[in-house]
Amino acid sequence: MKDHSAPSPDLIMKIGTGFWASKVLLTAVNLDLFTHLASHKSMSAAEIKTEYHFNCTDRHLYDFLDALVSLGFLEKEGNLETALYLNSPDTEAFLDKNKKTYIGGILKMMNNRLYTNWGRLEDGLRTGNSQTEFENSSDNLFDELYKDQDRLREFIDAMSGVQMGNFLAFSNSFNFTNFKTLTDAGGSSGLLSIMVATHQPHMTCTSFDLPEVEPIARQTIEKFEVSDRVTTATGNFFSDPIPTADIIVMGNILHDWDEENKQLLIKKAYDALPQGGAFVAIENLIDNDRNKNTFGLLMSLNMLLETKTGFDYTFNDFENWAYDTGFKKVEFLRLTGPSSAAIAYK
Repeated sequence: MKDHSAPSPDLIMKIGTGFWASKVLLTAVNLDLFTHLASHKSMSAAEIKTEYHFNCTDRHLYDFLDALVSLGFLEKEGNLETALYLNSPDTEAFLDKNKKTYIGGILKMMNNRLYTNWGRLEDGLRTGNSQTEFENSSDNLFDELYKDQDRLREFIDAMSGVQMGNFLAFSNSFNFTNFKTLTDAGGSSGLLSIMVATHQPHMTCTSFDLPEVEPIARQTIEKFEVSDRVTTATGNFFSDPIPTADIIVMGNILHDWDEENKQLLIKKAYDALPQGGAFVAIENLIDNDRNKNTFGLLMSLNMLLETKTGFDYTFNDFENWAYDTGFKKVEFLRLTGPSSAAIAYK
C-alpha cells in the first residue's frame, strides 16, 4: 500500500515541468552540440556562442549549458566565462553522430515533429484524430513520410536510434541455435539484420521494406561491412508476400496499426515461416496489469497522435492474436528499458 499520510507536490511539479528539461536536451541534440563537443574535446561558452551565432545574452547561454550539466548531459571545468564544457560519457557514446552508436535520430524527430504533435494531445483525445503536421493527409502516416526524402531519412534515423539497444539485446539474448535465416519485415535501415549478422555469424538476414527505403538500408549495410550476409528486398508487407525465413521479425511495426491490420500482419508472418519457425515482435509491450510500463502507455498515445488507430499492446494481447493465427507456443523476452520481444513459434 502507498503511504498517503504526507502528500507532496514534488512529483506533480517534476512531471508538470518535465517538458522544460526535455526541450533543453532536444535543442542540444538538434544543434548537434554533442557532436561538436566530441570533435573539439571541449569548448567554452564563448566558442559555442560564436559557432552557432547565438544572439542571447551570455548569462542565458550559461544557463542553457549549465542546465545540461545539472541534468548530466555535459561536464564542465571552471564556471561562467572560464568554464570549458565537454560531453558526459553517455552523450559522448550515444549523441555524437559520427559514432555508430548514435541514437540522436529519434530525439531529432521528437524535437522537429513529435514535440508539436504532443502539444495537441487534448485535441487528439477529444477528436480521436491524429495530430500530425500533414494537412489533408491520408489515414496512413507513412504515405506522407515517404513522399519526402528528408522526412523519410529523419524517420529512419529516428527508428534506428530508438531500436539500437533493443536490436543489440535481441541479437545476443535470443537463442538462434536452430535457425539459419531471418527476415526483418519493415526493416527500415537494416539495423536489426546487421546486429544479428554481426553477433550470430551463422545467420543470413534480409531487410524487407518499401523501395524508397532500400538505398538507405544498403548504405547502412555497407557501413557495417556485413553485405556478405545481409541483403535487401523490396515490397509492401500488406500486399506482397514477406520473404520466407526461419525467423520473421517486426520491430515497432505492429503498434502502427489497428487490431485488424495487426492480425493481418501476424498472419502474413505465419505464412512466411516453416514449421518450427519463429515470429518476433519487438515493441514497448505494456505490462498485463497496465500500470508499470509508463513508456509503453505513452508510446500508445503517441500512436494516436501519429496514426489515429495504431496502439501499443500487452503480452496477453499478443498471445491471443498468435494463438488465433495458429501459432503453437509463445514466449516473452525482456530486452532493454521498457522494450521486450514477444515470440510466437509455428
